[in-house]
Amino acid sequence: MREGVSFILVAAGKGTRFGGGQPKQYKTLAGRPLWRWPAETAGVLFSKGFVDELILVVPPEDRQRVAGELSGLVVPVTLAAGGRERADSVMNGLMAARGHFVLVHDAARPLVSEGLCRKLIEEARKNGGAVPVLPVADALKRIKGETVQSVDREGLFRAQTPQAFEREPLMAAMARFGSGAADESEAWIADGRPISFVQGEGANFKVTFPEDLSLAEKILSGSEEWRTGHGYDVHPLVPGRPLVLGGIRIPSPLGLEGHSDADCVCHAASDALLGGAGLPDIGSLFPASDLKYKDFFSLDLFRESAEKVKAEGWDVRWIDITIVAQVPRLGKLLGQMCATLEEALGRSSGNPRRINIKVKSGEEVGPVGEGKCMECYAIATLSRRI
Repeated sequence: MREGVSFILVAAGKGTRFGGGQPKQYKTLAGRPLWRWPAETAGVLFSKGFVDELILVVPPEDRQRVAGELSGLVVPVTLAAGGRERADSVMNGLMAARGHFVLVHDAARPLVSEGLCRKLIEEARKNGGAVPVLPVADALKRIKGETVQSVDREGLFRAQTPQAFEREPLMAAMARFGSGAADESEAWIADGRPISFVQGEGANFKVTFPEDLSLAEKILSGSEEWRTGHGYDVHPLVPGRPLVLGGIRIPSPLGLEGHSDADCVCHAASDALLGGAGLPDIGSLFPASDLKYKDFFSLDLFRESAEKVKAEGWDVRWIDITIVAQVPRLGKLLGQMCATLEEALGRSSGNPRRINIKVKSGEEVGPVGEGKCMECYAIATLSRRI
């Protein structure tokens, strides 16, 4: 039987060297908070059977905030509270984990690859512990006051994360030697345990200063796939039906006729999302022939469509919606519609606003202008990491 692996992502630091403002793990990198990038790598590993869970270690005061930003992650997530020092945070993550092996990774290294993680897991299974390292390439100088001394770089290596270990022996090593340790391997080696070294990756650098974040942005600029999806819907206006648009009830003597609640805003926005992800339209996924969808609340249909899109690895970056209607007047209700659809999409710190809704008159032309129907158009912009 395969022994389980937990991916422990340490995102509890203060990032004082990065500068003022929010901690660096929440800084935006290509539209997502920094911690989200390695979390999605954990999701890829989970989908392929290499890890079983993600333990996300965050400051205690941020647990609620981060819990609202987990939407779209395919890996099971447990939130653990960070401690005063890195060693305390790692220990809290180890106690929350259930795997026989662990990958311990810094959230400040957003570009970790699936391949590196897999190599480390393989080596840890053989030897108990494994660390990625890179040789020091630059000339080294030790400067003390006015004294400058060259340092021989022969045999010097830079250690990276993730670092892979058997969980229980690592807990014991951290309890004995973890206080003040620069990383987990320091405690592991001090405990007299064998360790393997794996070739690290240059792209797996640590974001320490603002210029590091700029470099990561440049690297990622060519590693994302972008898609655009289009949606359209039309329904007749009839008496005796409630009017629901964008998930809210609109005061009106006329409502939209349809199998569901006929919310053309949610329908067009859903088709735009699904089209961008290359998925079937709502008529195929939620057919009118199915009685389950009779008078169905279409905001839930929109929410389900968004979840299907996220499950394919797509981030929703923007949805632009145009309602074409002669009656009733809708301008004052657009903000409420936007807020309702934003909530259904799920919270995102990287994209705090993703919905835009406009309304156009039918100008008394055609069925819309005569007040016989409403139309809605939507365009969705999606992206995902390649």
